[in-house]
Amino acid sequence: MKLRRRETTQEEHGIDLAPMLDFVMNLLIFFIIAAAFVHESGIRVNRPAAKSAKPEDRGSIFVAVSAANEIWIDRQHVDIRRLRGEIERQRRDRPKAAVVVQADRDARAGLLVEVMDQARLAGVADVAIAATPQ
Repeated sequence: MKLRRRETTQEEHGIDLAPMLDFVMNLLIFFIIAAAFVHESGIRVNRPAAKSAKPEDRGSIFVAVSAANEIWIDRQHVDIRRLRGEIERQRRDRPKAAVVVQADRDARAGLLVEVMDQARLAGVADVAIAATPQ
């Protein structure tokens, strides 16, 4: 008596997750690399509002002036005497970048003028003051 073995073919039903995981990993790598190019001033400021305010591209060099009249660039507190050198250092990496000064509404106007002056002495022709759109 011969036993006949019945061959069963079962197809596996399911979703192949490998392409989705590849896609998610590529997105993760993209955002990590993109985040490395974003430079912020390092502090939050209470910017004044202006009707003529418009968004600036993210390729700018951001300098913040706090309400306590502290100057921040690239998440570092700097003295006004070192600001010009810091802007020049960042301009080597991005020669066409503009400088955006994010001044708190309670910061001294004289310090804001000094920051703008240091940016222009560093060779930046395009210096803007950040404001919140109304």
